[in-house]
Amino acid sequence: MIDVLIQGKVFAKPQERIGKTGAPFATAKLTAAAGDGESLFINCIAFDGDAVAALLALDAGDTVAVAGSATPKAWEDREGNLRAAMDVVVQRVLTAYHVSRKRKAMTAGGEHESDGV
Repeated sequence: MIDVLIQGKVFAKPQERIGKTGAPFATAKLTAAAGDGESLFINCIAFDGDAVAALLALDAGDTVAVAGSATPKAWEDREGNLRAAMDVVVQRVLTAYHVSRKRKAMTAGGEHESDGV
């Protein structure tokens, strides 16, 4: 696996699921710009409670950055072309909300407020 920090857009509303042990987790699909002008699909799964909550608060079209462990993948489109994709086990989620909240905390007396994610 590869440690990654990926910025992209949420492709569809993230989904909450329940594992065999009864523990909740979340899945999401992101699109990220690839170097060749194409989009890359990022399949995300989160098990950590904070990361699950942060993903579930997102909606399709939201901009997000995720950090975690990635595994590169390939898939075949309808025309038979191989396309790149990536599976990411998400440990951290950063959204515009988290950035603005952190900025407010930094300018409001210099005391740091935990972003919880």
